[in-house]
Amino acid sequence: MTKTSKTLKLIFKNDHHKVSTLSLPYASVNLTEAEVKEVMDTIAKENIFAKEGVGLYTEPQAAQYVERTINPIFTTAKSKHPIAPAIN
Repeated sequence: MTKTSKTLKLIFKNDHHKVSTLSLPYASVNLTEAEVKEVMDTIAKENIFAKEGVGLYTEPQAAQYVERTINPIFTTAKSKHPIAPAIN
């Protein structure tokens, strides 16, 4: 059984002008450009995400949906791999 998922990727520059990506796997797939830009501007303005003193999402750069398709070849009944489908 093929499984497809979409993840919204928000791409920012951090305080050190390096790329930081925020991945949202459960975001609506019907968001408009204006809605996404507004949220990204708010995230940058609030500057609440940091790691080791570096603001992670300080300058919005881009946003995109990334689609992932999984085409299983086989799986065993005992498989506990998170992407393996349940076997009934």
